[in-house]
Amino acid sequence: MTRTPVLVGVAQNEQRVTDWQDHKEPLALMIEASRAAAEDAGSTALLDAATSVRVIRGRWPYSNPAAQVAEGLGLGNVETCGSQFGGNFVQTLLNASALDIQAGNHDVILITGAECGATQAKARRAGDKVRWEDPGGTPDRVFGAEVPMAHPEEIACQIMAPIQMYPIFENALRHHLGEDQESHMQRVSELWAGFSAVAADNPSAWLREPKSAEEIRTVGGANRPVSLQYPKFMNSNNNVDQGAALILCSTDAARRFGIPEDRWVYPWAGTDGHDTYYVSNRDNLYSSPAIRFAAERCLELADLTPETLDHVDLYSCFPVAVQVAAREIGLDQSRPLTVTGGLTFAGGPLNNYVMHSIARTVELSRAQPGTRNLVTANGGYLTKHAFGIYSSEPPAAPFQHDDVQARIDAEPTREVVEGYAGPATIESYTVMYAGTEPQIGHLACTTPDGARAWGNATDPEIVGQLVSDSLHGQEVRISDRVISF
Repeated sequence: MTRTPVLVGVAQNEQRVTDWQDHKEPLALMIEASRAAAEDAGSTALLDAATSVRVIRGRWPYSNPAAQVAEGLGLGNVETCGSQFGGNFVQTLLNASALDIQAGNHDVILITGAECGATQAKARRAGDKVRWEDPGGTPDRVFGAEVPMAHPEEIACQIMAPIQMYPIFENALRHHLGEDQESHMQRVSELWAGFSAVAADNPSAWLREPKSAEEIRTVGGANRPVSLQYPKFMNSNNNVDQGAALILCSTDAARRFGIPEDRWVYPWAGTDGHDTYYVSNRDNLYSSPAIRFAAERCLELADLTPETLDHVDLYSCFPVAVQVAAREIGLDQSRPLTVTGGLTFAGGPLNNYVMHSIARTVELSRAQPGTRNLVTANGGYLTKHAFGIYSSEPPAAPFQHDDVQARIDAEPTREVVEGYAGPATIESYTVMYAGTEPQIGHLACTTPDGARAWGNATDPEIVGQLVSDSLHGQEVRISDRVISF
């Protein structure tokens, strides 16, 4: 029996409703996508043979959605699996599923997920909320561990949302590169315009009307300011109703069910790793040792280099995530770095985005046989990372996976001082907006002995300086987590 894992069926779906009460809930999108993936493979019998259903956790109340998906598909008694929160888990779960196929634990595995963020947003605007019932139950298996990723000092400063932390990374990278705000915004908006152009050619993208770099960086109208340096068009777009499904099986099963080989796409290699769970402990705020080592190892396992990759999808919740990944992997940022259009334009269905990027990668692998393609995944605050290489050609060696955590953990880290009071130096910062007005600054600072400390700026004069000037390296004082000059 040939145990080589192969993706044979993929599907993406969406819904756009005028009245939010007319929507299908996420479970329905998962079931529809699963059936469509079987149709894509050309065999409903293959889906019937699945012995494990794996669902990526989402913003819905279901305790064991895999059981409801299996019931809706009439699959009978199958293993039910879920995941923890994190945009990394689709690729992490795919890696684990490929190993399960290869080890003979399963012959056919169904992976699915969906979000209805657009419907939820419509309900909120109507002063109501969706009501999805939880049928209950417990998955047989849950991938990942639930780990806190907000340090007590970050919580004390109310820096707990990605829309706060990622712009802090962006400004740290800007300073590291020696760019002023204007030139940096121009470069980053051009990068994001390239993502928009890819979305325009992606039939499954949520926003297919291309936006220019000027539109993306210019605040006004629908492009309201969210943070320094990110207007709305540089943020992940979670207000989407999207689902996806993948069917992974052994090559023996693919032959047994008559799946044509031109539908097969092989996972070649995968890796996983995470940076420090607390941002506070990172050596700096503009790099990622986990991306560096995990990507390097994944390419090494596949006997590839960055230059030999044909298609790449870098996780793109915010521009800095793409830039850091490209720098760590060694990818030229002038080349296309997405196959979907990214989480802003293709759609950002929370943890499930990478299922869409894998599905699109499979489509491109079939259309362009022999290409070598990389998918990256990111969860938390540029924290948890997973990588996968895909091709329509079989790999030279069986699917290989590695965990590079030991190498990552050997990298330098930084201490954080809780409740620090005294002189400090600004390391990076962002400003959050209320409507169109800057409201509060969040600052990462270093103490005289090199530890990290956090503080907020609420004084309008200081907030205004943060918006208009480059204040990295500025000497400040911190008292009760409040910044003063």
